[in-house]
Amino acid sequence: MLITKYRHCSFLASAIIAFLPAASSATASSSDPTFFDAALCSPPYSMMSATEIYDAAEKLAKPETSSLGAAIYKILHQIGRDGFDSDEVFFANSAVGILIKGLRSEELAAKYDLKPESSELLGTSSKGFSRELPHHLQPAPGLAGPGKVSIVAREGNGLEGKTLLACEFVPD
Repeated sequence: MLITKYRHCSFLASAIIAFLPAASSATASSSDPTFFDAALCSPPYSMMSATEIYDAAEKLAKPETSSLGAAIYKILHQIGRDGFDSDEVFFANSAVGILIKGLRSEELAAKYDLKPESSELLGTSSKGFSRELPHHLQPAPGLAGPGKVSIVAREGNGLEGKTLLACEFVPD
C-alpha cells in the first residue's frame, strides 16, 4: 500500500532524489487529467485514490526511491492545465503530486485559492501555500493520515527550479 511504502519520509526534503528516465508509454498525455487531478485532490485523497494514481504511475516507469522513501516518476508526455506544465509525478509519505516547471507557487496559489503556510517544513520550503479541503471532502476518521487533506504548492532549493503541486495530509 502507498501509505506504508512511504510512511517514514520527510515530505519536501525527499524531493531531492534523482529523476527517472522517460517512460515509453503514452498513458499520461496532456489529454489525460489523472495526475493533475490527483495533485488538486480530485477526487479527494483516500487510500483508494492514492493507490489508483500510484498504479497509473507504476505503468509508466519503475521508480528509484531515496533512502527517505520518496519517488518521482518522469513521464514521456507533458501534462498541464491552466498554463502550468509538468512531466514528473511525485509520491512521498501521504502525498501525491506533480512538479510544475518553474518557480510558480504564487501563481498556483492565486489560481487555486491557496493561502500562505505558517511553517517552513523544517527549512526545506522557501515558499509554501495550502488550502485544506472542506470537511465533507475529508476522509472518515481512522481512514486518514496525520492531519487534514490539503492542496499545497511549494518551492524549495531541493526542487531545482520546480514547484511542487500536491494533495497531502497537512499536520494539524
